[in-house]
Amino acid sequence: MKLHELAPAPRSRRPRKRVGRGIGAGQGKTSGRGQKGQGSRSSVGLPKGFEGGQMPLTQRLPKLRGFHNRWRKEYVVVNLGKLARLERDSVVDVATLAERGLVPSADSKVKVLAAGRLRVPLQLRVHRISEAARTRVVAAGGTVELLEGPARPTVVPDEETGAETPE
Repeated sequence: MKLHELAPAPRSRRPRKRVGRGIGAGQGKTSGRGQKGQGSRSSVGLPKGFEGGQMPLTQRLPKLRGFHNRWRKEYVVVNLGKLARLERDSVVDVATLAERGLVPSADSKVKVLAAGRLRVPLQLRVHRISEAARTRVVAAGGTVELLEGPARPTVVPDEETGAETPE
């Protein structure tokens, strides 16, 4: 293809509409503005969304209230009662929970809560866990490993000076 062979697609470049050029032109007499009224005049100048004095739709709808955090992380909640059905000493991670149908996919972020009883020891590998759930898992003989760091650094007092330093 050469530069002189370039051309727009057929019928993509249409001639502009010449309004007000006689009846035979198709847009003659009123030039597509209709008869009389505010829209037929030369300086219409209405604001966008104007509805002829009726309360506009944008003002009739209820306002959005509250704060919406755009950086919020969504976690899928799994209760300890659901984990009680798993085998003893099994490794429970997101992929295992997805296979069992407890979470939608292996990409989900999981938080374990303490509802229900846990009698078998399990090795949990999840993103978050409540303190009550952690104590119940450890009491049953299991372990907990977080896949993400804690939300806030845990503060440990220094033995010599007594000053608090993040761990």
